[in-house]
Amino acid sequence: MKIITMGEIMLRLMTPDFLRIEQTDSFNAIYDGDEAIVATSLSRFGENVTYVTKLPKNALGETCYHRLLAQGVDCSHIARGGQRLGINFYETGVAMRPPRVTYDRANSAFADASLEDFDFDKIFNGSDWFHFSGITPAISSKTRALTKAAVEAAKRHNVIVSCDLNYRRKLWSVEEAQYFMKSVMHHVDVCIGNEEDADCCLGLKPDGTDVFASKLSIEGYKKIFMQICETYGCKHVGCTLRESYSASDNGWSVLCYDGNQFCQSRHYDIRLVDRGGSGASFAAGMIYGLLHQLPLQQVAEFAGAASALKHTIYGGFNLVSLEEVLELANGDASGRVQR
Repeated sequence: MKIITMGEIMLRLMTPDFLRIEQTDSFNAIYDGDEAIVATSLSRFGENVTYVTKLPKNALGETCYHRLLAQGVDCSHIARGGQRLGINFYETGVAMRPPRVTYDRANSAFADASLEDFDFDKIFNGSDWFHFSGITPAISSKTRALTKAAVEAAKRHNVIVSCDLNYRRKLWSVEEAQYFMKSVMHHVDVCIGNEEDADCCLGLKPDGTDVFASKLSIEGYKKIFMQICETYGCKHVGCTLRESYSASDNGWSVLCYDGNQFCQSRHYDIRLVDRGGSGASFAAGMIYGLLHQLPLQQVAEFAGAASALKHTIYGGFNLVSLEEVLELANGDASGRVQR
């Protein structure tokens, strides 16, 4: 099976030791981006994955390229050029103080990428799955055109399309998000997203849910899942269920739906090391389970375990093996030393 993901890989500069940006004189450098995390996760699970993006011809672009290669990702369709790599300044949260993100990604190589940079018919020829997120079209008008062209090419080649709605309020407005996302959703087979994503991108809000009070209504989510399938023809829908006790401790589980059956994974209480990439790690886990035609409950358990583990991994990529995910999915959450 051949999987394609497309998006922007960025430089994430994280404050060390829970410092605020105004306090620090140095940052830890991490390279990540949602579709890159999906690509590297699936590659680590043994899948054949191609990542599509545009990188500048400089040291930062070279570093991204080789970090992806090191994870076994096919980089043959990465375009080169442009002025710069996008940057994400990340202030780590703790206890009741939330993490904060400051973007510096305008006019990045990917933001300025054009349709001429990619031959989508060549990219999708012989492919089986295409994954993108709502972050990609949010970056610029040019990336919206790229996303539309990629999705349409994928469907011409009978490729399964998954979309993580992934709304980012600092990149575009609710009105812009709904106008674009609703226009491509009829091409999407697998829809992924949490309650905020569904509300901001599709105008669907779960009843009885207040994430700030850690109040989740499973029945409300089920209603939205059914609406997504009925309105857009999606075959599967999945979401993460995060209970934010604080910036340091979260409850975590996931919910999957196949148009008939709802399945919720086991619940995890997590002490966060780095929450970045947890949603993308869930997407990768769900894609893996569906590709291998696992029963829906097993899909939920695998995706829930993969994304729970990412909270314990510092940095962008979910550096866990297939065996580690399966071990946790099968119930071993003891954390006992492995000798």
